[in-house]
Amino acid sequence: MDKVVGSAADAVADIPDGAALAVGGFGVCGIPSTLIGALAAAGTSGLSVVSNNCGLDDWGLGLLLGAGRIARMTSSYVGENKEFARQYLAGELEVELTPQGTLAERLRAAGAGIPAFYTPAGVGTQVEEGGLPWRYAADGTVAVASPAKEVREFRGRRFVLEEAVEVDFALVRAEVADRHGNCVFAAAARNFNPLCAMAARVTLVEADRIVEPGDLDPELVHLPGIYVDRIVAADPSDKRIERRTAVPAAADMARSD
Repeated sequence: MDKVVGSAADAVADIPDGAALAVGGFGVCGIPSTLIGALAAAGTSGLSVVSNNCGLDDWGLGLLLGAGRIARMTSSYVGENKEFARQYLAGELEVELTPQGTLAERLRAAGAGIPAFYTPAGVGTQVEEGGLPWRYAADGTVAVASPAKEVREFRGRRFVLEEAVEVDFALVRAEVADRHGNCVFAAAARNFNPLCAMAARVTLVEADRIVEPGDLDPELVHLPGIYVDRIVAADPSDKRIERRTAVPAAADMARSD
């Protein structure tokens, strides 16, 4: 029952080239940076990654992307990573852009054993009709485009059929995990981390704190240990702030008056 392993390198050692990964995080919150760093150090390549976003140019999934290790991304938001945009537009990276709520439900559905579901998100757009560029050719033309999707009408409304996303491995960051794999996530880090864990055949968790079984109130557990296979200690100092804002000092405000 003890799922703690000695190091992040040990945890990712059996992830092969070409694996499909679900990687948790929301913006720069809840990024499994310790596990990503270990995977980058291992040299694993040709990865298909499902994640809300692709980190920053020099951190998180941006480390794998910058090293050319990611072949395909399924994401909702990619606006903070210039290298991501460059690779996509240059035809070096295949990208499936997916509405954020749809992406979350595709992951959850995989964990719940639901092969597909209908959603109103994307009806009447290229999400339904197809033609979204997944990969560009070197000359800027569209080499691979999204296919059209099945649509059905329920109670007078049209819905698009979306398939669940199942992956080989998940990389997840928790605030607290016990040795049995029960996890608690902090704030926005809960948005995608539990869903990624549910969608994977093998789930790797890095935790800011690892506690003993019984230390967590069962009512506060966000992810049951049944979904978790390996746990490592996270580097608690390896966190980023996406955007810094500051309130003007009182003296500055007085001068502006």
